[in-house]
Amino acid sequence: MNKRIIPLLLLCSLISLAQAEDVQLQDQHPDRYVVVKGDTLWAISGRFLKDPWRWPQIWKMNREQIKNPNLIYPGDAIVLDTSSGSPELRLLRETVTLQPGVREEALAKEAIPTIAPSVIAPFLSQPLVVESETLKDAPSIIAGEEGRLLLGAGHRAYADHIGEETGLSWQIYQPGEALTDPDTKEVLGYEAIYLGDARVSRYGEPATIEITRSKQEAHIGDKLVKMSDTLMGSFVPHAPASEVTGRVLSVYGGISEASRNAIITINRGKRDGLEDGHVLAVYNRGESIPKGLKNPSPIDHHPEVNLETHRDSEGKLVVNFAKEKDDGTQIKLPDERIGLIMVFRTFERVSYALVMQSEQPIHLADVVRTP
Repeated sequence: MNKRIIPLLLLCSLISLAQAEDVQLQDQHPDRYVVVKGDTLWAISGRFLKDPWRWPQIWKMNREQIKNPNLIYPGDAIVLDTSSGSPELRLLRETVTLQPGVREEALAKEAIPTIAPSVIAPFLSQPLVVESETLKDAPSIIAGEEGRLLLGAGHRAYADHIGEETGLSWQIYQPGEALTDPDTKEVLGYEAIYLGDARVSRYGEPATIEITRSKQEAHIGDKLVKMSDTLMGSFVPHAPASEVTGRVLSVYGGISEASRNAIITINRGKRDGLEDGHVLAVYNRGESIPKGLKNPSPIDHHPEVNLETHRDSEGKLVVNFAKEKDDGTQIKLPDERIGLIMVFRTFERVSYALVMQSEQPIHLADVVRTP
């Protein structure tokens, strides 16, 4: 028996842009766009809006809808309607008839994501931020087969403290650098280095594990963390409800600057109210410079020269040139906005974020804040 999925879905109510002056349409926006496979919500929003992250605003999504958004599928039409005199966006879904034997949930797997999943999917289960004691107490590799010291995919190894109740699938990590807050100097956690995957082939003390995937060679003493079952979610871009200000802690890969599609770590997390999908603007920190010259020379106006005069014992005027002395006052140049990031995985005190836009390279210690 045929099943019918919602003949016509109006995703949200009409919206008047006059009531949302901060939401601006693109100058060359389309009147209608049909979603195709491979699209992302961010890219589609960018066709209509100058600020793609404001997508929930133009659909008037509330907080619950942001957490559990309606899915959009290839074939859906996004229409810009101006017949009422005010621009209105609608999402239209055509009638879809499923043939006998076709399961409804198969359609859900085709729903388009907010961002390209290939960019962040590995970071949902692999790179890890941990407290100092977490890896210390985790199971360890204590030996390799035939006395091997370097272990890779296909090798057998032995690990301690793995019981039957702990599961079969594990990930191998190596303790990384401390993540230190650039303002408070507080250690926020440690970014563990992902080495590969392992699976238990025999429980015991020690347990036998098979290394099934290797990104880097593992060593004796490396730690095992139970594999996460986190799945790729539907991230809806939205601004934090309150003002959030933080700093860039690191760029994944150990480099000093980031550009579009790079993964960065910031010094704000769950305890600061951050959640998946939060969008933050990135600012290059303005430098502090001396407020100005003290007694600049009227002769050559050199920025580092002062004119000093006095009379000698005979009453003659003597002119001396001396280096400028800073009077101690500074001018803080304004921070300049250089990009946008979207948080996609939060820990207690830090978060991973994807660089969505960047007008120039993003550096360590750059400022992030509510846009």
